Amino acid sequence: MAVAQQTQEKESEDCSLLPLVHDIIKCMDKDSPDVHQELAKLKAKIQEAREQISNMPGVDCSPVEQQQQLATLREQVRTKNQLLQKYKSLCMFDVPKAS
Repeated sequence: MAVAQQTQEKESEDCSLLPLVHDIIKCMDKDSPDVHQELAKLKAKIQEAREQISNMPGVDCSPVEQQQQLATLREQVRTKNQLLQKYKSLCMFDVPKAS
């Protein structure tokens, strides 16, 4: 779980366009020939973000389909929680007392 969170944080950092825009503005202020290189970096970053978005699960579903999937998943969670409570109430999981 921690690995997935670290990966997600890394991906969110990778999509930051503000530093690239800042570099472009600095290059433009200095009349630097590196402006085209910085613009190419920005274009590459935008393309990478588009690819990440297109690979996200559920993007191909309509909002109505997503709501239906969400309702189904919530119902499954509710049912599983009820079963868990039922099993807990059966007292099958008696914890031995420490001596």
